[in-house]
Amino acid sequence: MKYDVNLELENRVEDYSFGDVARQANGSAWLKSGESVILATVVIDETEIVKDDFLPLTVQYIEKSYAAGKIPGGFFKRETKPSDFETLTSRIVDRSLRPLFPKGFGHPTQITIMVFSAGSDADLQVLALNAASAALYTSNIDINTSVCAVRAAKVDGEFVLNPTLSQLKDSTLDLYLSGTKDELLMIEMRSFGTNETQVSDNYIIDPMIDPALSTPSILVHKSNAIAEDDLIDVLEKTQTELFACNTKFEQAFAEYKQETVAIECKAHAINEDMVSYVRDKHMSDIASAMNQMAKSERSTALRQLRKSIISTKVEWADVESEVALKDAIESVKKEQVRAQILNERVRADGRTLTEVRPISISTNVLPKAHSSCLFTRGQTQALVVLTMGGPKDAQMFESLTDDGTQNENFMVHYNFPGFSVGEASPIMGTKRRELGHGNLAKRALEPIVDLDGDTVRLVSEILESNGSSSMATVCGGYMALKAADIETSDTVAGIAMGMVSDGGKYAILSDIMGLEDHDGDMDFKVTGSKDGITAMQMDIKLGGVSLDVLKEALYQAKEGRSHIIDIMLDAEQKIEFNDGVLPSTDFFHIDPGVIGEVIGQAGKVIREIIEKFEVAIDIDKKDGKVKVTGKNKTGVSGAREHIEGIVNAPKVEKIQYQVGDKHEGVVKKIVDFGAFIGLPDGTDGLLHISKISDQRVEKVSDVLSEGEKIMVEILEFKGNKISLGRA
Repeated sequence: MKYDVNLELENRVEDYSFGDVARQANGSAWLKSGESVILATVVIDETEIVKDDFLPLTVQYIEKSYAAGKIPGGFFKRETKPSDFETLTSRIVDRSLRPLFPKGFGHPTQITIMVFSAGSDADLQVLALNAASAALYTSNIDINTSVCAVRAAKVDGEFVLNPTLSQLKDSTLDLYLSGTKDELLMIEMRSFGTNETQVSDNYIIDPMIDPALSTPSILVHKSNAIAEDDLIDVLEKTQTELFACNTKFEQAFAEYKQETVAIECKAHAINEDMVSYVRDKHMSDIASAMNQMAKSERSTALRQLRKSIISTKVEWADVESEVALKDAIESVKKEQVRAQILNERVRADGRTLTEVRPISISTNVLPKAHSSCLFTRGQTQALVVLTMGGPKDAQMFESLTDDGTQNENFMVHYNFPGFSVGEASPIMGTKRRELGHGNLAKRALEPIVDLDGDTVRLVSEILESNGSSSMATVCGGYMALKAADIETSDTVAGIAMGMVSDGGKYAILSDIMGLEDHDGDMDFKVTGSKDGITAMQMDIKLGGVSLDVLKEALYQAKEGRSHIIDIMLDAEQKIEFNDGVLPSTDFFHIDPGVIGEVIGQAGKVIREIIEKFEVAIDIDKKDGKVKVTGKNKTGVSGAREHIEGIVNAPKVEKIQYQVGDKHEGVVKKIVDFGAFIGLPDGTDGLLHISKISDQRVEKVSDVLSEGEKIMVEILEFKGNKISLGRA
């Protein structure tokens, strides 16, 4: 194929072809980068225009298995429902391109991105947005702004732009930016937790055994949360590259842009007579509606106000006028919300700009769940439930850029039923928004846990929502982890920030509610510890934000996050575990030199421990790390005490036994064919039933009992086994 545009970007080359394929679409772009090939198309329905006040844009990112030389797994050998990665990528493209469309654009628009070939090191999310933007920019739709994406990583402490997937896997940071040549539109950020080796102050291993092991090292998990100042530095460098890339795109694509067609937009003029009437006659009613903080209550109050006005202004009773009145009331309400914040520095519910709503936390409210947390902040409430499992419980998935099947052993599933906002709607399948919010909470919490192969599933049931249920999921998720006695490297909370700006003045809001999200200019979610950020998501509605304002917002978020963390730490001290149902795991170290004694001859000792305490035991023979897992804490702690008892038992010097030696032994175990006798140095020997007495013995227990001391004689050696007789 002939390529029209060749662009050399940081760490990547992109080749574009326009007009060769999908020629009946309004716009199309064929993108090749390395071994990856993506087709993006844009189609609008020019004959239809929706009347509702929203942009009818649909974005679908679709991966084809053949793109990586694979046949779909499972029973059906064709692509079926979108994977989580496809859905999340569709959301990223949608959130980046939606701001480009003019207000009032009401034509149904479909953007389709198809991956035809996938290089093993390709960043498909960056390529997907670039291809979709190129198709939209060169289409006959009158949109003349390019949007592209840049990803940043931190590998071995060094900043890397547009990393390969191999580099990203070794990174402690994943930062995804999208925007135009002038404005930043969206940020997605997360940190990656790592295990780092540190020298232990506790000498676990006797240096007399092996001097090389006299300063033992242990693995310490770090979340790699990034400090606010460091994040701003990374954003500044990444934003510079983002703006430069868009300049290159617009210059290179300009000559391939099709002649634009006239597109009708919905009239969005507000009826000023109605606005003036509402301002003059009903400001107290607007204020009263604003005080109804729940979305359902506020909507009901505004609807009642509209009906009340129509009852006195009969000339506004027709459908068209009622719609115009609804817009006028909404305009006055939004104007009042914003003016009160900017001029009085007071919010609709009476809070200051930095004030966080009241928080209550109850843990382990579900007796049969492994752990649970009911987290309530204002009128937002999340019930987060944790279930623990083993390696076999992990979620299996396939991706184009990985070989074979992958396992996801930390899952966060978020559910948003209609009753949480007072809507009478049935509970259906998982929506894109639910998947996105669950993914944000997963990114926030995953860096602070090291599951060592085990599986954890967190499910967040949103019971009430008035602003940032995803951040309630993060807080409730952390508390559920602690209520399951899972070790974490940091205490993590989340807070949703907002901003209102009129160009000259601005106000940054902490812990925004639904009203402020709807009528504000920025939705900015930040999660992390008191020291740094583990995940962040930002969508900007007003078109760009300066890094100085962003830095101020980050530090205000840190203040609010610290306040929430203090409340969580206090609740953490009051946790009562569900010991009866909570699986338990314990990690500890023993001297590698005594592992043989813990395992026993042919695994005899360790099997007895497993059966007695109903646990699973995994021992690393190289470094002496022991992992004990069981159905409850009692069994796990009992197994640990037993193992430590073996390890710490006084060492008895081995005796060189000879045939004919006589010793006092202890009956350790009775079996049908005889008894196992413990000799003075702990070695076991078998006293056969025929050797117990000079007379015939029918049943061993008739003659001997466990724990009884008897004199025995060494009769013979059979390999490592000792045959005994009664002395």
